[in-house]
Amino acid sequence: MSNRLEREKNTLQIMLKLYCKDNHHSVGGLCPECQALEVYALNRLTHCKFGESKSTCGKCAVHCYKPEMRQRIIEAMRYSGPKMLLSHPIVAIRHLLDGRKKVN
Repeated sequence: MSNRLEREKNTLQIMLKLYCKDNHHSVGGLCPECQALEVYALNRLTHCKFGESKSTCGKCAVHCYKPEMRQRIIEAMRYSGPKMLLSHPIVAIRHLLDGRKKVN
């Protein structure tokens, strides 16, 4: 597993925790709905064909998520993205920089 994909996985997990805590009022972990989304998304990242050259999923030319799961992850990311700058600024800045990379 590349460092790039590990960063993407870490970012995903942080964003889902923020989203779930504020929207599903979970304490100490993810609700079952968000946990299923996390497992699905982490599986997709594990099998990403772009590896180290991967941009962020939102900027990727290949959308490997099922439409329903894609909508759910977009909703969580749109909510959590701005909050990341306050709660996890280094992770947020790295994510922004990774998003500027182009997929080969």
